[in-house]
Amino acid sequence: MDAQINIPDFISLTLGFAVYLLGARLNSRVELLQRFNIPEPVSGGLLAAVVIMIVYSVSGWAITFEMAARDYLLVLFFAGIGLNARLADLVAGGRPLLLLLILTLLAILAQNAIGAAGALLFGYPLQVSVLFGSAALIGGHGTAIAWSPEVAAQTGMAGAAELGVAVATLGLVLAALVGGPIARFLINRHGLTPARPDEQPTVGLAQNDEDASTIDHLGLMRVMLHLNLAIVIGYVTSLGLDAAGVKLPLFVPCLIAGILLANLRMALLPKASAVARTPALALVSEFSLGAFLAMSLMSLQLWTITGFGLAIAVIMLAQTAFTVAFVLFVLFPLLGRGYRAAVLAAGFGGFALGATPTAIANMTAVTKRYGPSPIAFVVLPLVSAFFVDIANAIVIQAIVNF
Repeated sequence: MDAQINIPDFISLTLGFAVYLLGARLNSRVELLQRFNIPEPVSGGLLAAVVIMIVYSVSGWAITFEMAARDYLLVLFFAGIGLNARLADLVAGGRPLLLLLILTLLAILAQNAIGAAGALLFGYPLQVSVLFGSAALIGGHGTAIAWSPEVAAQTGMAGAAELGVAVATLGLVLAALVGGPIARFLINRHGLTPARPDEQPTVGLAQNDEDASTIDHLGLMRVMLHLNLAIVIGYVTSLGLDAAGVKLPLFVPCLIAGILLANLRMALLPKASAVARTPALALVSEFSLGAFLAMSLMSLQLWTITGFGLAIAVIMLAQTAFTVAFVLFVLFPLLGRGYRAAVLAAGFGGFALGATPTAIANMTAVTKRYGPSPIAFVVLPLVSAFFVDIANAIVIQAIVNF
């Protein structure tokens, strides 16, 4: 059995900061990373994960991290997305939201079809296809871990959990790498620009942003107060939903609470100091997302991928090729071929192969360089939070019980 080194939560958070800064340094020195909009935490996080894999390969010591602080950063980030959402944006996002729902369902079906073909090609039972497909990709690590015991029970496959984690891990890496290049290609090829280029970015400050000088301690404190109020409301709501038998990730009610809090505040206190779409909120949102993603990627156990050899390599190559083609030739045209469609293309590339935070990081890297797209940051999390788990569960259950 491999020896294990467990890094406590505070040290994990500290290392996450260091890894993020390492990624920022890499991006400032490697022009290729900038050109293809690779987020800073992705650059640093993947490098850290490779170093940890080398340590494991040489010494046999598996380094694991406690992640309670990371989970707080995630809900802090999505509460910020909620605070930035205006009711007018939600109304304007109705059509792209519906289209994205339909396209996500098609992607779930296609991923499992590719997974089934790959499973049969390499001699796995058909039920294992969900671990090569949407359970591990669109579903991510949590869904893969949740469904692997059922797959193991149906097929007798002892390594189902390891396979699911391996596919989800590789998917997360690929998701972090494909989104930015997709958006760059679409924006440059079609000459796309934001509809409202002077608006404050939803996450992070634009390059050479003059508004950064307006951030002060009062603005940051006001932002943190509203974010934590949204999290408190979201947490209480989550407890009520759990009691009613409705299971949702904590960030979902926090996102909704942020939307309600921001819009009620605008309606009841229109002359109060602004919180939504301010440089202070954008800065806190980028900090939260960047640290979360750096911690997530540095903690990846990349050696879990190597045990499945050729099968996982071929199937993931097919899944990535499908995702890129689907985004370029289906999603982007149906969403209108505009700038927002290109930003959502970057996000969907990250979400379909990895996870919602990866998708948001991809979109953040794009909007920091080319300009804001507020509706994209509301539409994609709503799709990935509400719809995916339900639709994915129905499809997975049908395949596993086939």
